[in-house]
Amino acid sequence: MRDAAGMTVPGWPEAFRGSAAIAAGLVTRGRLRGPSFLRLFPDTYVRAGASPPDLLLRSRAAYRYVEGRGVLSGYSAAEVLDASCGPADAPAEVTVPDRAQRAHPGLVVRRERLAPGEIRTVGTLRCTFPHRTAFDLARRGALVDRVMGVDALARRHGFAPDLLLNLPVRYPGLRGTDRLAEVLALADRGSGSPMETRLRLLLVLAGLPRPRTQWVVQDERVRRAVWLDLAYPLHRIGIEYDGGTHTTAAGVRRDIARSTDLLDLGWRIYRYTADEVYGEPGRIVRQIARALGMDVRAVAG
Repeated sequence: MRDAAGMTVPGWPEAFRGSAAIAAGLVTRGRLRGPSFLRLFPDTYVRAGASPPDLLLRSRAAYRYVEGRGVLSGYSAAEVLDASCGPADAPAEVTVPDRAQRAHPGLVVRRERLAPGEIRTVGTLRCTFPHRTAFDLARRGALVDRVMGVDALARRHGFAPDLLLNLPVRYPGLRGTDRLAEVLALADRGSGSPMETRLRLLLVLAGLPRPRTQWVVQDERVRRAVWLDLAYPLHRIGIEYDGGTHTTAAGVRRDIARSTDLLDLGWRIYRYTADEVYGEPGRIVRQIARALGMDVRAVAG
């Protein structure tokens, strides 16, 4: 935004450098320290809201803090690239070329080399390219989280996860590249959401067969198709993750109609929520194993 004198203040008023806003006459030092704004990083503020800043807003602030010296990466880059896959409390993340930039509470600073073609501009922000973002997420953290990151970025940006195999050649010896193969063996860009990935991996890592993603069930009688999150087509078993959209009145009505149609076509549908995926993984595994005719004692759940 520009003030009356024409001075540019990037990010105002959502996430901005306080000194620039003061110099532009957009805010006083006293108001900046009041309840209208929150200081997230040195000289970096966001507009206060009813809820704590989410990861996207914290990432915007992180970029303003390192602007000209670094770019958003990791979960922060995924947020900007419309492929959200990180936990709500994940710290903002940036990548810088040297040790001049320090980390702060709520901010992870990575010091790695980025090729010019691995940086993308999204609006007024700069972040790692989708392929590079997926590569970085695939190298860090728990296995399920790593696969979730690759799935989300591959689906949103339409690339085959195996393309990430080109990056270790460019950066030999980079930490975590030895973990890439196990991630790509499990990745599936057909996954509709990070929680669908988590549900799929819950089954696969317990020893169950790998289900198909976004399986289309066609009803030729009425010329209508239904997409299933996960499916074992030969057994006519469908598995659905019920997120927030399924709890609305419209979502409930739609799911009732879908379930009735699928039942009429001979499908069994198993539906699970986040509470069940996190809290009762063993029960989910046992139920699907029984549905597949497997010996429940033979699976890890």
